[in-house]
Amino acid sequence: MLRVDVGSDLVYEVRSPSTFLLQITAATTAHQSVVSEKLTFDPELSVEQYCVGDGGNRMHRIVVDPCQLTVKYRATVELSPEVDRSTEVNESNVSEMPPDVLTYLNPSRYCESDLLLRFAFEEFGSLERGFGRVQAVCDWVNHHLDYTPGSTNATTTAADVLVQRTGVCRDYAHLTIALCRGIGIPARYVAGYAVDLQPPDFHGFVEAYLGGQWYLFDPTRLAPISGLVRIGVGRDAADVSIATITGNTNLTSQKVWANTAADVQKATNSEQPPAVSTA
Repeated sequence: MLRVDVGSDLVYEVRSPSTFLLQITAATTAHQSVVSEKLTFDPELSVEQYCVGDGGNRMHRIVVDPCQLTVKYRATVELSPEVDRSTEVNESNVSEMPPDVLTYLNPSRYCESDLLLRFAFEEFGSLERGFGRVQAVCDWVNHHLDYTPGSTNATTTAADVLVQRTGVCRDYAHLTIALCRGIGIPARYVAGYAVDLQPPDFHGFVEAYLGGQWYLFDPTRLAPISGLVRIGVGRDAADVSIATITGNTNLTSQKVWANTAADVQKATNSEQPPAVSTA
């Protein structure tokens, strides 16, 4: 069991009446529990909370008049790893998959597995089925892409990334998901926090369905799997956007962090705050 403190500070200039749909709070899953948390808004606002999707996602809706809006989230989360992360974990047969898993075999907005089907089978179709084959996909993506901030945008898809061979965490995740789906392995996008991620930021990674359960993978290799904190899951990043906003607004400041209890104690002893990054 690993205890992690996560947090984010978002500051917006709201220029017209606007509606925010926020997904920044940690989810409760079979491998993750929220010990304590606090979500605050300045100025104070009426907040509606919804559960969306099938992965413990929580969405908060606020309606904001013109102002400077500050959103702060703090949480302590306990993580427990998957029981088995080895090459002995096999792939599940489609005939045995639960209905809610089947949707993650299909193409989606950013993961065009139908377009990449032939490539996926040529590269990975002959490999032994199971955990190792998903790891091989992650290894291929990591080896063939250059991590380059600013090299992609909100319209970049997995097929685009395969051609240009560069991207950021969401692009690595999208390509991995599309290739897994192309060889018949359900895969989905996970938005979250990540311990030891440099620079600290929201992170995008992957879950693949193997042996009757979901397993985490991070093709960027920028953070340890054991320190990944789920916010929410979806078919791709469109389903788990940190903020979906209707109105005239501008994000002026963003700070995100994730620290283990040991990291927090170390920072306290040195009289330094936990590391943060401004995006």
